[in-house]
Amino acid sequence: MNINFGLNLAQEQKLIMTQEMQMSVKLLQMSAYELGQYVNKEMQENPVLEEKEIQNHKKNNNDVSDYKEIIKYLEKDDYKIRNYGAKGENEEISPFYYIAEEKSLKDYLKEQIGELSGSDEVLDICKYMVESLDAKGYLPVSICDICMELVVSNENAERALKILQSLEPQGIGARDLKECLTIQLYHLGIEDQNIYKIVEDYLQLLAENKYNAIAKELKVTTSEVQKYADIIKALEPKPSRGFYTGETVKYVVPDAYINKFDDEYFISMNEDVLPKLNINSLYKEIIKNENDVEAVEYVKEKLNSAMFLIKSIEQRKSTVYRVLEEILSVQKEYFNKGTEYLKPMTLKEIAGNLEMHESTISRAIREKYVSINNGKVIKIKDLFINGIMSAAGGEDISTDNIKKAIKEMVDKEDHKKPLSDQTICNRLNAEGMNISRRTVAKYREELQIKSSTKRKRF
Repeated sequence: MNINFGLNLAQEQKLIMTQEMQMSVKLLQMSAYELGQYVNKEMQENPVLEEKEIQNHKKNNNDVSDYKEIIKYLEKDDYKIRNYGAKGENEEISPFYYIAEEKSLKDYLKEQIGELSGSDEVLDICKYMVESLDAKGYLPVSICDICMELVVSNENAERALKILQSLEPQGIGARDLKECLTIQLYHLGIEDQNIYKIVEDYLQLLAENKYNAIAKELKVTTSEVQKYADIIKALEPKPSRGFYTGETVKYVVPDAYINKFDDEYFISMNEDVLPKLNINSLYKEIIKNENDVEAVEYVKEKLNSAMFLIKSIEQRKSTVYRVLEEILSVQKEYFNKGTEYLKPMTLKEIAGNLEMHESTISRAIREKYVSINNGKVIKIKDLFINGIMSAAGGEDISTDNIKKAIKEMVDKEDHKKPLSDQTICNRLNAEGMNISRRTVAKYREELQIKSSTKRKRF
């Protein structure tokens, strides 16, 4: 057996993500709100960064990458980043700086209880029940358990439950879906016992649209059952819906504005997203003090970190602007005429035009919004839609327009004889939309339109 030892020189390519690259990628994919939160956190943790109003200051665009270059700029003037953050004293303040705290469902219920008169013990039990509600607004704890935990009478616990179930929103404090629906029917003043019977015994048949079977059991017509079904399906199965329940709220803050002036569109970045960033020049004195090596190293690290942040923010802004510029050139008709003129457009197409990677475009539009002329705020991602080749071989037809056509057909159909997916497919093909029955079914489900058998009216 031969064992040979030797040295071999080989070349291989590797992509090493530097700290600056990682920060650029991280900031690019943040929403405007997330970026604002992140920058505020960085300002708290990095003493070199500060917020300062800047007036009539010339922005320095030179590449400043390490602490030695930073010192040169600090000797001349403070290195500041412009066009970010709060306005001047005489300027309008962004409404996003004053976002009210969410009122939770439990707070809302407690406010209502606070306005009631009655036994303090019963009201206290009621408040305890409010604290016990689950995310849907149901009461998962039994009356028996509440009596044992609070050492109260069953009578007072039942009174407290009755009070809770009388509060807004309707259906709150129910123990299950049936009780939730029953409470709402009672609040609506409905006295017909057949509808209560359906809720109690035939919810499963109702969900399956088996109106004939329910009609047979109740000895009424199928048409009457369908009327009951319409009322029941309009009720709210989750009373907590619409209230803050402790989940993180994401605020919509536009990254940019697209406005039209004299038949030409202009893109302006939202300058109210971030505080103006400034590197505190006082730290240059610490760097000059060669006796305190530890302090000097600490400040060097913080200065470089601050510069990485500032440069990454500028890079993010530039990338988002370029992407919006390209989108505007492709979707000019949409901005002029509306949604139905939205053209098929993909990440690959925009990436190719800008000579960027698809992943960069994906990060640049992630959770980002733009405000257009009439003040409408739209998600940038919604402007990217696939298309289907027209039967005539012309321009691709957007999936949104196909969905719109499907919805219009369903809206105009005879409810006694609803259109099948195949019929819709045949009509779309006749109009030049090259689409299969399976795709029609997929788009119908995305539009939350039921199948023809479940749309049938009696």
